[in-house]
Amino acid sequence: MFKNPFSFDGRIRRTEYCISFILMLIFRLLMEVFAEANEPAILVVLLVLLIPMMWFTLAQGAKRCHDLGKSGWWVIVPFYGFWLLFADGEQGLNEYGASPKHASDGMSAS
Repeated sequence: MFKNPFSFDGRIRRTEYCISFILMLIFRLLMEVFAEANEPAILVVLLVLLIPMMWFTLAQGAKRCHDLGKSGWWVIVPFYGFWLLFADGEQGLNEYGASPKHASDGMSAS
């Protein structure tokens, strides 16, 4: 889990995507709390971390799209990220690689 989290290559399971989604929600909540509390030092740190966090979120979304056999560009479609939380990935190989579900279970990807 979380191998190359900033890479756009490969496929990930729903579990890894859900954890990534929750991490981004927590990060956004922290940003909002510190923005309202007028804590400039902490807010600056969070703003510096915003770009890597957005890259991480886009990369994880693209890999989840790959698990469904779709292009990573689908991640920019509004509310498609919610569909990625529930959709079942393709079994076996697709053009983006082997199924992460079978690879993590120690089974072959055929």
